[in-house]
Amino acid sequence: MPVVVVESPAKAKTINKYLGPNYTVLASYGHVRDLPPKDGSVDPDNNFDMTWEIATDSRKHVKAIADALKDDDTLILATDPDREGEAISWHLEEALRKRRAIKKSTDVKRVVFNAITKSAVTTAMEAPRQIDKPLVDAYLARRALDYLVGFNLSPVLWRKLPGAKSAGRVQSVCLRLIVEREMEIEAFRAREYWSVRAALRTPRGQDYEARLVTLAGKKLEKYDIETETAAEMAVQAVRSRDLTVTGVEAKPANRNPSAPFMTSTLQQDASRKFGFGARQTMQAAQRLYEAGYITYMRTDGIDMAPEAVMAARDAIKDRYGADYVPKSPRMYKNKAKNAQEAHECIRPTDMTLDAARLKVTDADQKKLYDLIWKRTLASQMEAARLERTTVDIASADGQVGLRATGQVVLFDGFLRVYEEGRDDVVDDDDKRLPQIARGEPAEKRQVQPEQHFTQPPPRYTEATLVKRMEELGIGRPSTYASIVTTIQDRGYVRKDKNRLIPEDKGRLVTAFLSNYFRRYVGYEFTADLEEQLDDVSAGERDYLDVLGRFWRDFSAAIGETSDLRISEVLEKIDEVLAPHLYPPRDEGGDPRLCPKCGAGRLNLKTARSGGAFIGCSNYPECRFTRPLSAPNGEDGSELDGKVLGHDGEDEITLRVGRFGPYVQRGEASEESPKPPRASLPKGWSPEEIDLEKARMLLSLPREIGRHPEDGEPVEAGIGRYGPYVRHGRKYANLPDVEEVFTVGMNRAVEILAQKKPRGRSTAKPLRELGEHPEKGGAVNVMDGRYGPYVKWDKINATLPKGTDPAEITLEMAVQLISEKAAKGSRKKT
Repeated sequence: MPVVVVESPAKAKTINKYLGPNYTVLASYGHVRDLPPKDGSVDPDNNFDMTWEIATDSRKHVKAIADALKDDDTLILATDPDREGEAISWHLEEALRKRRAIKKSTDVKRVVFNAITKSAVTTAMEAPRQIDKPLVDAYLARRALDYLVGFNLSPVLWRKLPGAKSAGRVQSVCLRLIVEREMEIEAFRAREYWSVRAALRTPRGQDYEARLVTLAGKKLEKYDIETETAAEMAVQAVRSRDLTVTGVEAKPANRNPSAPFMTSTLQQDASRKFGFGARQTMQAAQRLYEAGYITYMRTDGIDMAPEAVMAARDAIKDRYGADYVPKSPRMYKNKAKNAQEAHECIRPTDMTLDAARLKVTDADQKKLYDLIWKRTLASQMEAARLERTTVDIASADGQVGLRATGQVVLFDGFLRVYEEGRDDVVDDDDKRLPQIARGEPAEKRQVQPEQHFTQPPPRYTEATLVKRMEELGIGRPSTYASIVTTIQDRGYVRKDKNRLIPEDKGRLVTAFLSNYFRRYVGYEFTADLEEQLDDVSAGERDYLDVLGRFWRDFSAAIGETSDLRISEVLEKIDEVLAPHLYPPRDEGGDPRLCPKCGAGRLNLKTARSGGAFIGCSNYPECRFTRPLSAPNGEDGSELDGKVLGHDGEDEITLRVGRFGPYVQRGEASEESPKPPRASLPKGWSPEEIDLEKARMLLSLPREIGRHPEDGEPVEAGIGRYGPYVRHGRKYANLPDVEEVFTVGMNRAVEILAQKKPRGRSTAKPLRELGEHPEKGGAVNVMDGRYGPYVKWDKINATLPKGTDPAEITLEMAVQLISEKAAKGSRKKT
């Protein structure tokens, strides 16, 4: 039987169902080879020769494919239809040739399909081709570039910037975007301005609202009313005059739907509407694709197959009527300069299947499918027809003029199904207006001023970051999710309320790279390199030539940093980050002057343990330190050394170190080099700390009493992960810091009892299917951490993606268990 290879077992199962018993469908489980993570895997001196290694977990998968080829001389490589998919097929063929599993007589074919449906798979099998060499060359070039940057630039960071983790070719550019946006926000100074709004009423008793647009016969600009006094004068000018409607203009307008989704727009809208991260979106989309519900999800194309367009039009007509179907199909032109990925948009494979009928239990998948289905249908629907109305109101002397705007939806069109989300709130003035006639009086109900302040640019969300990267030409559909995830995993960026905020570590790395490797974190340079790689994938450029020119300049830049001293690097970064590290003080004066000794200057320093902090130049006489992220005493640094009182003979003081504020009993001495200390818990302000609170902190951990069962002590304290109670080696978190000082034995025992024990506990089955027909023993459907599975004896077999646990029969479960047993258990490494 011909051997068909795909990436995942879920995809293999679906395709096997379509191809039937005459084919052997196996999974490669993703990439089978990669560059070993050690120096020398790419050799620039030997024509960029690459050393590939089969991963330990992948050896058994390659062996399974090789064994299957003993019985048949036909190998069909059916991996994904993009660059990564092409690379996986190439790696498989190379690995199998090295094993001599592919012989001269072996017929090797490459097939691609954009959707896992019976028609798409069978059509693809009838049109095989060879592996696309230019696409593989583009993969090799990207892989080599990422390796050369990572393995040459990261060690420079480690040596010259203690605490830094690593740098990447595109990740570092992405990080720069976030850091520069944060610096814009910090440099922003709000500007005050005012507006005036009036609540008006028609002679028929209908209310509407208008804003002041003309004052003293002059058209008002945004910042013309700068103060509250000026705003009150404008209000009086309106109140003291009778108003009349001088003009009513209604203009028809059409609003067209958005194009169907591609990778970046799907990530953006899923983020706006559901708060999904890029990785979360792509994981859900991957499962929907493997289950055959949507087309391939890594694409920069917005074209739709003609048969899909007609299917969408038919579905729209059936659901919403012929009025919602435009006379001719809508055609969308791709704005992207390149199209190296799969060309078709992300769409449902069955336009009649809505989310309510989808046979999946995962909530993320259902939400995402509903979004894709609605956007696809909306993209082929009739435009929304609106009427935009502008009403002008003025005083008889022309000194005061107001304007009311609104719109009426005459026909909802595509809006009946879907409306694209927005990244930031915009005042559209899209309220519906009552019937208003020219020449009629406008009765004043209320006139009031409104204060406004200009707003800084918003922090990036994952959605707006992906959008910006796309605009700059940085990254590609298959890389957006991993780029955004990587900079968070490295601790360079954190996500708070869906906004991306750079950590100090990220600022330091960006400052270093921007000064010593400015070209390689440049937006234009990175975008130009991406275009060169796209030319390689199109067969218009030699990938070795791209690598050669890049390495010549990059290796020279690396060499120029070899003589840099850490102190020199810190001085440069200190200078670059000075506006962030030492902003102007409210009371004036030198922001670099040490607030403790009043003589030393604040400088950027690094610790042996890694990481950076701000310290005094008079060290060791002055030991003032503070974190980078709390400039100008925001962490209580101006209170450093404050005496809170005495406990016996010991002085209790408030201190501020590089890890934040803490309280200390006594002073360091030869007998007691480390006096008792306690950090302030999260939420406790240094300004609010008094002697009583300091004593409470220094008394921790507090013994609550003896456990009623074994007599062992039960304690309450504050640790690395927050407030807790402890009994022996068992810890349980407390919900509130204050409870550390008040929790009693009954409450502590209850919390400890509720703490889940480590290891696995016996789970209750979702469904009991009965006894194994051949070997005996219960067969059950269970709910696991990674989804539902069937269990018999010690064998756990995951249900195929998209399978409803309620539909699993005993026969299906036994088959899954047999397949799992045949594969054997995986060894943990």
